Amino acid sequence: MIDRDTIVKRFIRYTSFDTTSDEGNNMHCPSTPGQMVLAKALVEELKAMGMQEVEVDDCANVTATLPANGVDGAVIGFFAHLDTIADASGKDVKPFVLKNYDGKDIVLNKEKNIVFSTKAFPAILKYKGQDIIFTDGTTLLGADDKCGIAGIVTAMEYLLAHPEIKHGKVRVAFTPDEEIGTGIRFFNVEKFGADYAYTVDGGEIGAYKYECFNADNPIVTIHGISVHTGTSKNKMKNALSIAAEWQMMLPAGEKPEYTDDHEGFLHVYKMDGKVEKCTLYMLVRDHDAVKFEQKKEYLKHMAEFFNEKYGAGTVEIQFRPVYRNMLEVLKDHMDLIQLAVDSMKNLGLTPYAVPVRGGTDGAQLSYRGLPCPNIFTGGLNSHGRFECLPVNSLVKCSETIVEIAKKAYTLKK
Repeated sequence: MIDRDTIVKRFIRYTSFDTTSDEGNNMHCPSTPGQMVLAKALVEELKAMGMQEVEVDDCANVTATLPANGVDGAVIGFFAHLDTIADASGKDVKPFVLKNYDGKDIVLNKEKNIVFSTKAFPAILKYKGQDIIFTDGTTLLGADDKCGIAGIVTAMEYLLAHPEIKHGKVRVAFTPDEEIGTGIRFFNVEKFGADYAYTVDGGEIGAYKYECFNADNPIVTIHGISVHTGTSKNKMKNALSIAAEWQMMLPAGEKPEYTDDHEGFLHVYKMDGKVEKCTLYMLVRDHDAVKFEQKKEYLKHMAEFFNEKYGAGTVEIQFRPVYRNMLEVLKDHMDLIQLAVDSMKNLGLTPYAVPVRGGTDGAQLSYRGLPCPNIFTGGLNSHGRFECLPVNSLVKCSETIVEIAKKAYTLKK
């Protein structure tokens, strides 16, 4: 149904845009100028193919409409995000398509001796015999989420080229700064006008997701006392030492490197500081709302303990709510989930549900009145230099969007 060469070329073209988001600039939207560059390019592409009501706002939110074709009913939306994570470079991406993968380790970069190891990434073996898109190992690929963009745009192009396929009104959106969790706050849900939507943002082929973490990103500030090291005995209070003690007091089994599936965690992901002051940036995550609150209470008790041990005001903790588990909204819209499952089955896929172990714009959209689960893009090893994308998964991602669009109008408004 979807032309392989067309969608591969489209995806590779999108990877040429450096759209890395910047958490340090999260009060601006978009946080980086490259996202607006891609947004404007998408506007021109969507207009050229015949999409209607194509717009981009000052925040780089791109929206467009595929008008209804012969049927009326619920309006469906599809979302993908423009940005890539800052954990690995997204500049000067050099993708290549490895034909008929043979199941062995892959030399991505002979000059720098960068090898894709099947021992380190055994999931790749499921795609033996397929064509797979890799990079040269010096940057991420950007399948998260340029695969989602390519899948949506190609699906709209296909439906425009096949007017014999009846479908309701479809809205699409490409949004900024998903990786830093801030861009969707500037998205106008009411103006978008969809009754339901899907994010197209991650998961191997056949995966769908309708639950995610409850999330808070606390900032822990530790105040020390700096004294010349030659005369510091019984005077210095080293904020860095206290920060190390804080990290060691976190429950070992509740850190991300020891958890999976529905298990939550406490995680220090960044630390800035000196003897006088040290700041810890944390993640608190759990699918279970009760356990989520218990984790936050544990941090409060830790702060009380340190203030008793080292003096009042030594530790301050500021909680920053980010998103809630979208299951609490989507459990009342299981027909939306079933539509995705049925659409995948129509393509001969085996659908399976997995919890989102991270953030998703769908969570914020769901709580703002737009129920929004996630469907797969097919990429593997996102957020790193060994990210890759089986071509067949990319094609099936786009075909799943087409299948959903064909039946979405039947959902209850």
